[in-house]
Amino acid sequence: MTPYHSRPGTAEHAEIAEKRLLCALCVLCGCLLLIAAATLSAQQAPDRTHPPQPGPPAPLGPPAIQKQRLSNGLPVWIVEMHEVPVAQINLVVFSGTANDPPGKFGVASLTAAMLEEGAASRSALEIADAVDYLGADLGATTSSDVSSVRLHVPVARLSDALPIMADVALRPAFPRDELERQRQQRLTSLLQGRDDPPTISSAAFSRTLYGKGHRYGTPQMGTAETIKTLTPDDLRAFYASAFRPENATLLAVGDFTADRVMPLFEKSFGAWKASGAAAREKLPAVEQPSARQIHLIDKPGAPQSQIRIGWIGVPRSTPDYFPLTVMNTILGGSFSSRLNTNLREVHGYSYGASSTFDMRADAGPFFAAAGVQTDKTAEALKEFFNELTAILKPVPGDELARAKNYVALRYPSTFETTGDISRRLEDALVYHLPDDYFARYVRNIQAVTSADVQRVAQKYIQPGRFAVVVVGDRKTIESGIRALNLGPINVMTVDDVFGPKP
Repeated sequence: MTPYHSRPGTAEHAEIAEKRLLCALCVLCGCLLLIAAATLSAQQAPDRTHPPQPGPPAPLGPPAIQKQRLSNGLPVWIVEMHEVPVAQINLVVFSGTANDPPGKFGVASLTAAMLEEGAASRSALEIADAVDYLGADLGATTSSDVSSVRLHVPVARLSDALPIMADVALRPAFPRDELERQRQQRLTSLLQGRDDPPTISSAAFSRTLYGKGHRYGTPQMGTAETIKTLTPDDLRAFYASAFRPENATLLAVGDFTADRVMPLFEKSFGAWKASGAAAREKLPAVEQPSARQIHLIDKPGAPQSQIRIGWIGVPRSTPDYFPLTVMNTILGGSFSSRLNTNLREVHGYSYGASSTFDMRADAGPFFAAAGVQTDKTAEALKEFFNELTAILKPVPGDELARAKNYVALRYPSTFETTGDISRRLEDALVYHLPDDYFARYVRNIQAVTSADVQRVAQKYIQPGRFAVVVVGDRKTIESGIRALNLGPINVMTVDDVFGPKP
C-alpha cells in the first residue's frame, strides 16, 4: 500500500521530461569535454592498477528562497530556476493521516484523493481534460504529516493552470458517486493486501509496535471498517479543519520571478479566508518492546518468508539525524550495506535486504526487512541478528568513509528538477529545518565520526528488545525459528492484522 494517493503516472512523467531536457544540456557540455579528454588520453595512458577514488563532494549551493505572503497571510516560498521553462507549484497543508480523528482512520487519505474528483463547476473528467489540454500535471497527495496539491506546468500556461489548481484545493465538491468509487478501490486494495506477504508483514509490524488504537498502527488508507463508514460530511469536516491558509504554505519553483508570480497567486489564492488555527491532537505515547518476541503469520505455500525486525525509532527532529543516516547506510541503507551484502551476495537467501528509519513528526518505526527463501528463513533470521549485533561495534575507517561518500556524493542529485527542489522545501517546512540546512548537509555528513556511529547504534539498535514479524509457510518455517531460541512466538492470523474481510 502506498503512503499517498494521486493520479498515477503524471508528475513522474513530467519530472522525467524535465530531467531529459537537463541531460541534453549536459550532453552538449560533455561533448566538448570529450574532445579535450581525447587529446589528453593520447598523451597519457590510464592507470588501471587500482579502482579510481572518488573526489571530494562538490559544494552544494542550494537556490535562494524568497519568502513572501499573500494578503490573507498565506506564506509563499519562491525559488527561481531558469534552466527549463516549467513551473512547480505545491500547496502544502500541515495535516496528514496522523491527524485522522479516532474512529475515522483513512479520512485524510480519502479527502486528498477526492480533491480531484470534482471541484467548483468542474467534474473529475472536466478537471482532467482541462489539465491535460494545458500540458500540465495536477495531483493531490497525503502522507503521515502533510497533505499537498501539486501542479507541474509549462510556465507559459501557468496563469491558465493556477485557477484549476485553486478550484481543486479550495473548492472541492466531494461528489457522492466519486466517493463510492474511491471507497470501492480502497476496499479492493485492502482485500488484495490480505493476500500479499510484504503488505501483511508491514501492516503486522506496525500493529505490533503501536497497537490498533494508535494512528501509526493502522494503514494510512484506514481499515475496511472505517472506510465503509466515511461520508461526504466526514471528508468536509476534515477538509475544513485542515485546509486553511494559516495551516498551509505555497511553494513555487520554476522559470519566473517573484514579481511575476505573486499577482497570479494573489488572484487565485488571496481570497482564501483564514478561520483559526487547525485543531491538533497529539498522538499517544507508546512504550518500546521490553523483550524480543516473534510474531508468526501463516501464509501456506508461500515461496518466500517476509521478515521485519525492529522497534520504534526516532522523530525527524532527532539531533542524531546525521549519525543515524551514516550508521543506517552502513547497516542496510545502500546496496553495498552489510545486510544486503550478507543476505544477498554472500548467502543468496534474498534478492535484497535493507534497514530504514521511518522518521516522521512523531517517532516512526525502525525496521530491517527482506523477503527470503522459505527453506532459509531460520538461517536468514540468524544472519539478520548477526549484523544487528555487529553494528554495535566500532566501524572500520574505510567502511565509514565509503558510507559518508555514498550519502554526500549523491545528495546534489536530489536538487536536479523543480519537483526535486519543491520536495526538499516541503521537508524544510514540515520539519522546521533551518535556512542553511541544505547548504550544510554534506558538511554535517562528513563530520560524522566512528564514535558517533557506535554511539547511535548502541542507543537505537537493541536487538534483544526488537519485535520480529515473519509471514510465511508456518508448517515449513516454524520449527527452524523455534530452534533459534530468539524469544517467545506469537502466532497471528491475517484477520488479527487487518480485521475481518471487507
